[in-house]
Amino acid sequence: MAKSSKKPQAKPATKPPVVAPVVAPAIDIGLSDGERRKIAEGLSRFLADAYTLYLKTHNFHWNVTGPMFNTLHTMFEAQYNEEWTALDEVAERIRALGFNAPGSYADFARLSSIAEEPLSSTADWREMVRQLVLGNEAVCRTARKVLKGADDAGDDPSVDLLTQRLQTHEKYAWMLRSLLQ
Repeated sequence: MAKSSKKPQAKPATKPPVVAPVVAPAIDIGLSDGERRKIAEGLSRFLADAYTLYLKTHNFHWNVTGPMFNTLHTMFEAQYNEEWTALDEVAERIRALGFNAPGSYADFARLSSIAEEPLSSTADWREMVRQLVLGNEAVCRTARKVLKGADDAGDDPSVDLLTQRLQTHEKYAWMLRSLLQ
């Protein structure tokens, strides 16, 4: 067989196919945009209260003194560790509803119902405990308000989350108040 003297022709350059960008579908979890927004706004206020209480509890863990030092140092540590974990759950619920969770001190200061009450360097453990009782009760009040709206909208995951947080913060308020009685 005779070999052909023709040179192989180069294939013409082909452009890669144009692929349309993938766009995330709209959120459709059985709650209207307005319901999701209202719940997320409430959860943001709850997150701000819970974060403010977390900071206060951690601060008191570091700075408690006096005859109740060991008991309170340990109690505050257990509480702030539990509170820290719960903060993530709340923020992730806000994200699941399609909104950004607040995440700055300025956001938390604006949204929180818990006032800063600076301690003097001579403040004793009783004042710390009093402030934590009030802080836990404030978190409970905010949770109840948000829970009502979430329940009305049929947002069972938010209701469940808030119910769990209510149980925890009511227990903390009771335990702390018992120290002052």
